[in-house]
Amino acid sequence: MARKKRTHYKATQINKNKELTANKKYKDTVFRMLFSDRKNLLSLYNAVNCKSYKNPEDLEIVTLDNAIYMGMKNDLAFIIDTNLYLYEHQSTYNPNMPLRDLFYICSEYQKLVDKKSLYSSKLVKIPAPNFIEFYNGSKVISDHAEHKLSSAFKNLSGAPKLELTVTVLNVNEGHNLDLMTHCKTLKEYSQYVARVRRYATDSSLDEAVERAVDECIHEGILTDFLSRNRAEVIKMSIFEYDQELEEKKLREAEFEAGREEGERIGFKLAAIEFAQRLLETHEFSLEKISTLSGLPLAEIKKLQSS
Repeated sequence: MARKKRTHYKATQINKNKELTANKKYKDTVFRMLFSDRKNLLSLYNAVNCKSYKNPEDLEIVTLDNAIYMGMKNDLAFIIDTNLYLYEHQSTYNPNMPLRDLFYICSEYQKLVDKKSLYSSKLVKIPAPNFIEFYNGSKVISDHAEHKLSSAFKNLSGAPKLELTVTVLNVNEGHNLDLMTHCKTLKEYSQYVARVRRYATDSSLDEAVERAVDECIHEGILTDFLSRNRAEVIKMSIFEYDQELEEKKLREAEFEAGREEGERIGFKLAAIEFAQRLLETHEFSLEKISTLSGLPLAEIKKLQSS
């Protein structure tokens, strides 16, 4: 009977993981939904860039809904003042964002120059790119950080010939206070997320999200947005937080596997070194050295002949 329960649990987990993977392509996020509103997006842009634009129509939205890399859409892309901005939200630490943004920006530029000839003697002008990641994961990072594409290059010699820098802004509650002061929507979003996480520590995820939504509406935090989109926000928040926990468990499992592998390699190297010292004494038989070091006799013979 116990075996049946374990089998059922394993099957449930596999189905759950498959569902998470499949839904990644179709699930929106609260952040993306919130800042897809031009007014909110302009407020965020002004706060990040110390600007004071008033007209949301100054933003030309160019987000590519069909640009999917590794199952992820780009969150928000727009042009303003002849510059192109790619905004991404991350609830998990992701040093691969520069590579993802490289794919996104290539897609954006391809769309922008689609009807222009790149074989012309006239230089084709394109908007200068800017890459911002709004991070609110549980891993502790500074208020401002950077991820560089060149960090992924193998055996880089000299200055990289291709670089892409993603500015990472920590938007967890209590971080980047000046930014939060200048973008009320971002501040309230961080307050909402903090409540979900706090309540999820001692109650079910469903209860935590519903409690956070109801309290925020009552206390004037994202009141209009949450009131209009209550059911959808609850559904998205549960999915986001559940996915975040699953990815955290996966990273912890990978770390533990790496640690165990490191220990195994360390023990093996120590055993080899010990066996080599015994061989140098010429006082022990190969069989005895195999017993003392724990290494197979065949490996001892290889060490002797090397």
